[in-house]
Amino acid sequence: MAQLRSPWIAMVALCLPMLIVSMDVSVLFFAAPFIADDLQATAEQQLWIFDVYGFVLAGLLLTMGSLADRIGHRRLLMIGAVAFSAASLCAAYSVSAQMLIGARALLAVGGATLMPSTLALIRFVFDDPTARAKAVAIWSAVLTGGVAVGPIISGLLLEHFWWGSVFLINVPVMLALLLAAPMLLPNNTSDSDRRVDVLSALLALGTILPLIDGIKKLAADGWSMSRVGLVVVGLGVGVIFVWRQRHLAQPLVDLTLFRDRRFSASMWINVIGMFAILGNAIIMTQYLQSVLGYTPLVAALWSLVPSIFVGAAAPAAASAAVRFGRPKVVVAGLLCAAAGFVVLAALTTTDTLLSVLVGATLLASGTVALASVIADYVVGVAPADRAGATSSLLETSSEFGGALGIAILGSVVNVVFRLAFDDPSYSGTKAGQSLSGALGTAHQLPADQAQKLIDAAREAFVSGLSAAAWVGAAVLVMTAVIAAWALREDPASVKSQAEVAN
Repeated sequence: MAQLRSPWIAMVALCLPMLIVSMDVSVLFFAAPFIADDLQATAEQQLWIFDVYGFVLAGLLLTMGSLADRIGHRRLLMIGAVAFSAASLCAAYSVSAQMLIGARALLAVGGATLMPSTLALIRFVFDDPTARAKAVAIWSAVLTGGVAVGPIISGLLLEHFWWGSVFLINVPVMLALLLAAPMLLPNNTSDSDRRVDVLSALLALGTILPLIDGIKKLAADGWSMSRVGLVVVGLGVGVIFVWRQRHLAQPLVDLTLFRDRRFSASMWINVIGMFAILGNAIIMTQYLQSVLGYTPLVAALWSLVPSIFVGAAAPAAASAAVRFGRPKVVVAGLLCAAAGFVVLAALTTTDTLLSVLVGATLLASGTVALASVIADYVVGVAPADRAGATSSLLETSSEFGGALGIAILGSVVNVVFRLAFDDPSYSGTKAGQSLSGALGTAHQLPADQAQKLIDAAREAFVSGLSAAAWVGAAVLVMTAVIAAWALREDPASVKSQAEVAN
């Protein structure tokens, strides 16, 4: 049993759920057309099939993190595995769009129990700070790798099976977790005296759900009073949430952690890192399929290329942080990601692949490197009895950052597309509003007219992509400047880290 309790073997049990939860973020990218056709889903229902997972996941992370601290992280992990398996079966055999939306919401409930539990357990499994840093780096690489692998798995399954198979693959992995967790993971991490404030949990949902929903709708459909109203409601409830946390003896979020300048900066940097990588991922998916014209499976295989380098970036960042200090590695990661955006902005045309792969690789490697270092710091400074709550706070910031990236960078693409589209005959129509609208319209036209429209739309989209990449690069460079100041360490601390490395 002692051998089974080896922390590095335990990492297997901690990585299994993260791989599946992160895959579920992207596994529907290529299954969506099949689902829409089979279930006769409306455009709004298709949007909810995608979005409900992220909405519910983000809204419940804070609550589930605190619940894990109360009942034990391993126990909640196993409860989540059962819930995730049951929801996967419901999703796979859904007979209507409404049923699938509900199943995706249940999947998110299960995912919200798994994510903070795994990161918090690293805090208990690894006592040595250096080993813990490497473990968090592996955890980060698996999390990112799952998002990248999701479309590949989806594409392969859809070549041979029906769309429900993309959900069924979750079940054997979760069953393996249920078998492995009791043997590999500690069970003495609960604090029965801790209370989970139900009103705070409701306020967290009332803050996060309308805020993320409003941001996404503003990005997709433009400005309106109702969409701005969602954001305002979210911010208003958020103010009440913060006020309540300040007056509770056992808050859902320990606001005293934010008194540490480096902790606050770390949270912001994590938001920006996810802003960059997820905002770019959505744009690249459109580019590979709609501009270069690749099939879903071929596009997914090309999008996997950056993951080869990302797998090495996180562990390398952990080692570099010990030797050179965390701030330098974070700043280097931000600048590396900014360089990726610059490559995409300067070199992307309607028929290039190499520059897109190089830019995406730099971007992904930089963001994953900084994310792993930030996660290690946040987990390390969290009190042991608040490890789950603090981990969930980090992951909530990731969800928020991803929503911002999709919204802001996606909005830049859409605005520039409309400005750059140079065919006045389609002005004000769907074809003149987005690349997907133009491609849809082209299917109804004679071949010569269709090709002319497609060429104009692809040129306009690349213009939008370039503009969004310049915006992303500027945000990352400004964040690097802030990080250099906010994360600075005392010379004595850097000297101590160097001595440990030697």
